[in-house]
Amino acid sequence: MAGSIPVDDVDLALLELLRADARTSVADLARAVNLSPAPVRRRIDRLERHGVIAGYTTIVDERRLGRGVEAFAELRVRGDADVSAVLELARRLPQVQEAYSFAGDPDALVRIVVDDAGQLRDAINALRHGEGIVATRTLLVLDRWRR
Repeated sequence: MAGSIPVDDVDLALLELLRADARTSVADLARAVNLSPAPVRRRIDRLERHGVIAGYTTIVDERRLGRGVEAFAELRVRGDADVSAVLELARRLPQVQEAYSFAGDPDALVRIVVDDAGQLRDAINALRHGEGIVATRTLLVLDRWRR
């Protein structure tokens, strides 16, 4: 794979530990992989430098903020339309949290998080009126987990 770097079992273990809790201290990571903190810090720096670790983020429970409706919308785009323009429309909608384009059907998928069904309807309608979008299908999230 282009741009890949060699990783070993220790690197993979560190990545799993950081996925579980990115705030884990280097000392705790070092204990978990049976190394001293200095080589663990060097490994993390290397993974960051090469883009394997692209950043650290906070996972927000949107429901705790009152945004209890989460849905995915599949978007189908006219054959001659530019999918990147559809993704740009999605980027401009504050209700859209993520967007993906695909080779295949559907052409794009967006994740929408809103307060209620009315806001979901408004977001879907805004997408439906986008240039080149010929069909949408909405999938309401009932439950989720994340690795």
